Amino acid sequence: MSKRLTYQDRMDAINKLKGIHTLEKQKRDGTDGYWDMDDKGLITPPADFIFEPETNTPEGRFMGNYLCGKNYRKLLDTHPIYIDPMSSLAGGWMHSFFDIKRPLWDPQFDYSHLHERQKRYDIVSGIGGMQHFNIDFDMGLELGFGGLLKKIDKYQEIHDESKSDFYNAERDVFLGIQNWIQRHADAAYEMAAKEDRPEIKESLLKMAIANENIVSKPPETFLEAVQWIAWFLMAAVMYNYSGAGGAIDDYLYPYYLKDKKLGRIDDEEAIFHIACLLVKDNQYYQICGTDLDGNDRTNDISFFMIEAAHRIKIPTSICLRTHKNINPEIMKLSVKYLFEDQLGTPAYLGDESMNEGFMKNGYSLEMARMRTKTGCHWCALPGTEYTLNDIVKVNFLAVFDVALKEYYENLPQNPSAEGLYENYSKHLEIAIATIAEGIDFHIEHMHKVFPELVLNLLCHGPIEKGIDISHGSVEHYNMCVDGAGIATVADSLGAIDAMVGDGKEFSWNEMMKLLETDYEGAERERLMLHSVAKYGSGGSKSDEYAVRLSETFSSLVKAKPTPNGRNLMPGLFSWANTIPMGKVVGASPDGRKAGRPINHGANPHPGFSKADTPTGLANAVASVQCGYGNTAPLQLEFDPHFGIDEGGVGLVSSFISTFMDMGGTLLNINIINKEKILAAHKDPAKYPNLIVRVTGFSAYFASLSTDFRQLVVDRIVEGL
Repeated sequence: MSKRLTYQDRMDAINKLKGIHTLEKQKRDGTDGYWDMDDKGLITPPADFIFEPETNTPEGRFMGNYLCGKNYRKLLDTHPIYIDPMSSLAGGWMHSFFDIKRPLWDPQFDYSHLHERQKRYDIVSGIGGMQHFNIDFDMGLELGFGGLLKKIDKYQEIHDESKSDFYNAERDVFLGIQNWIQRHADAAYEMAAKEDRPEIKESLLKMAIANENIVSKPPETFLEAVQWIAWFLMAAVMYNYSGAGGAIDDYLYPYYLKDKKLGRIDDEEAIFHIACLLVKDNQYYQICGTDLDGNDRTNDISFFMIEAAHRIKIPTSICLRTHKNINPEIMKLSVKYLFEDQLGTPAYLGDESMNEGFMKNGYSLEMARMRTKTGCHWCALPGTEYTLNDIVKVNFLAVFDVALKEYYENLPQNPSAEGLYENYSKHLEIAIATIAEGIDFHIEHMHKVFPELVLNLLCHGPIEKGIDISHGSVEHYNMCVDGAGIATVADSLGAIDAMVGDGKEFSWNEMMKLLETDYEGAERERLMLHSVAKYGSGGSKSDEYAVRLSETFSSLVKAKPTPNGRNLMPGLFSWANTIPMGKVVGASPDGRKAGRPINHGANPHPGFSKADTPTGLANAVASVQCGYGNTAPLQLEFDPHFGIDEGGVGLVSSFISTFMDMGGTLLNINIINKEKILAAHKDPAKYPNLIVRVTGFSAYFASLSTDFRQLVVDRIVEGL
């Protein structure tokens, strides 16, 4: 008689299969094996699977509600069935509708009047940007797919024919999802009939029943709720890489309590279902935080999320929302596993600082507490807020480069870093105004290009009004504007202040000559500029400039809304733009050579001081918080031995709390051995399971491009 498979045996098998899928993705033609973003649950489709969309442009693209809905339903109806018998959840996504649709924008909606300014300041405009807002799973779980479909029918009857394309497209999405689920339920029944292992046979039958139930009815059990969320997230990510699990412990806790009371589930099974959910796609999930009255809302599911990530050992994007009264046991467990597993999860979000910042936009504390972590570095109100979080950015260094060259061309009698700063501020104001114009342009036209047909379904307003969320159908429009490159600019201003001008090491002419020649033949001079005390060193002029840069940026962003009245919210974050934003700018006065990356997020540059301590990093990043409910994350690296040493877990837990008390908003931590990361960079194939916290997300190190691996290596090696 064969050994009965335990849940851990099954998780190990699932992990192994995911590794196989990851290697297949790395070998796919056209991808070069690189994926410089979140690790995705995408499974390579069968070689004979082909999807041909119906198009409506001469270039073979498709735009708008009608064809987006029709083509997405066709994709769902023809999508291959995928069931891993080791898992408790059906489904897996194999084809990206987003990639089929590219290029995304319709040239008839021309914004060439913005191009020159966007290029000059290296602005990531957000025009054509998708998702990056939050959905309300409570609504979906309460109504189920059948109830949501009835909601579409109800509101279509209220509106006239002008809304028919919108409602028919949304109906196509639902019918496609329901058919997708039913086909998997049928397949699970068939697999169960052929299965000899009793524990797997039982699991497949449970899977089949759960999926058949949720085709039209709201989920009743914990398994059905987890499977419902899995289906919606897979449908969302396949549509346009969207979706996020939000406050997952809040959503699932009632189902767990009900099943536990009725004896339908134990903790081990609940953890297993969550682990299976984590494998479906590397979505963002928040745990803990506070309820509307400020009480700690940590519950059993909060612990199960940490435990499931520990046992499944894959890249995950779980964020623990911490505050003064959080359950100390979950903090202790999370940090213990952070060091033990070295998976870069969870991240830590500062509840108090995020709430206080969001309230400065005119919201109540209760509203602020409703916002949940939904992406790399951002939060949003579930189902009522449209944000474009993380996809609108201005390159501080590009703005500085323009300002410096203009300042030099019109050099005053007594030039100074202070005078240059004033010119920089003027150009930054123009860049932000350009972004504001672009946001309004996007909101005016995006619904005609690529409507949010999946995420609309779990938002309050789109279905009721027959209007896409990108076009004004929800209550709150708080548009994110991220600044990138704060350390590079602060260090450059600090170097000019210390080294350039009358009686100093370099004249303005000499400095500009060094920059124009990219320090060619002037390594000594480059190192002199590079040696000036940097942002993060503590008490330096560069530190002062970093604080001013954040304050100036925040005040300019908040000075006025977009021309059409949308609120703007500042943050500091570069995401994967760290490399490309550096490539478009020449040499800078801090000793950085042309094309080299800007700094990562709000972090000082690696090697910012001789000590380069976690405390120094924390002090620096805490000092530049924008303070309006978007984050300026701290990225931190620890050697794994630190957590093993006596008191290490407690020290790191205290460090996290102290950083948040200082006003910190988000903390990402990598636990990695310096020698290991260097060896993996030399030969990534030897370390297929090495996971690193890249920025707001974790990924397999071997899946990153050479340039991106180098960026991570430089940061980690300097930080340890």
